[in-house]
Amino acid sequence: MGLLKRTPLFDSYARYGGKTIDFGGWELPVQFSSIKDEHEAVRTKAGLFDVSHMGEIFVTGPDSLAYLQKLVTNDVSKMQQGQAQYTAMCYEDGGTIDDLLVYKLEEERFLLVVNASNIEKDFAWMEQQQEGQVELDNASQRYGLLALQGPLAQQVLSTLTDEDLSAIRPFRFKDQVEVAGHKVLVSRTGYTGEDGFEIYGSPEAVTALWDEILKAGESHGIVPAGLGARDTLRFEAGLALYGQELSKDITPLEAGIGFVVKLKKDNDFIGKAALTAQKEAGVPRKSVGIEMIDKGIPRHGYAVYKGDEKIGEVTTGTQSPTLKKNIGLALLAADHQELGSEVDVEIRNKRLKAKIITAPFYKRSN
Repeated sequence: MGLLKRTPLFDSYARYGGKTIDFGGWELPVQFSSIKDEHEAVRTKAGLFDVSHMGEIFVTGPDSLAYLQKLVTNDVSKMQQGQAQYTAMCYEDGGTIDDLLVYKLEEERFLLVVNASNIEKDFAWMEQQQEGQVELDNASQRYGLLALQGPLAQQVLSTLTDEDLSAIRPFRFKDQVEVAGHKVLVSRTGYTGEDGFEIYGSPEAVTALWDEILKAGESHGIVPAGLGARDTLRFEAGLALYGQELSKDITPLEAGIGFVVKLKKDNDFIGKAALTAQKEAGVPRKSVGIEMIDKGIPRHGYAVYKGDEKIGEVTTGTQSPTLKKNIGLALLAADHQELGSEVDVEIRNKRLKAKIITAPFYKRSN
């Protein structure tokens, strides 16, 4: 087993009490204080995450738009400069290669932000599909990324910049923003279900800004947050995680992100025929919410039954810090998705009762 990769912020973790784990080959903090405390801080105040393990790939050239239209499921032609878009890349059979963000920097220049565990796979796939006047640049090593999330995120970040952050609307961004003396890209995006910003910059910039933001937010109750809280937050908000809700064997339609699949866009895209056929025939499986009736926590991979029939499995589950309930997301057969109906989850060789409920489990009020 090789050495674990580290982000530019690795040396900062210990100063804030970070406990690290192996996360897809990266040595990253699972928590600093406690997962529940960090989760609560993001829901009520703000939390700062190091997500520098994510991948950044630039796509440039006169044929960039046509190339991306073929590559991803969403309609990139609808994007304006300064806009971000959530989308997916699929195989010909409709299985998911990755879910990602596309940033339109200029008319012929885009930034794709991909999941850390998929960087090499995604880039190899992108090179394989490359055609026309398009240049690809895997710039992941040259960038760091911070995520400042929570209702006080704008208030805290505003103390470090003269930029009017209120003008950056959700899924919009501004490049070359000066924050505490560092030029960075500031995007109103996130993976927690809360308001907030993602900040892209050089390794040196994000390392300095980690300390500056925590210092500026200290009086507001801002905390450094780890992967544990990031996972419980995104789960409550019903946001898919690649490798659990999404995979090469799970299509975006099955995972509940069909809103990023634009089957009517003019351009043909990889996987369009398979996804069209799946939709027309009726999506065979769907991601639904479950809540335990019996005592037990549904975990990833646990089988779900209706009577003696296995009808699917849990993709993510935990005790919700916000709702104080044992809940999960499960990929279930299409004919077993009725709200309120009871199913059994196999937990430690016992089948425990659960019921199907509405997901996402949490939506912020404003």
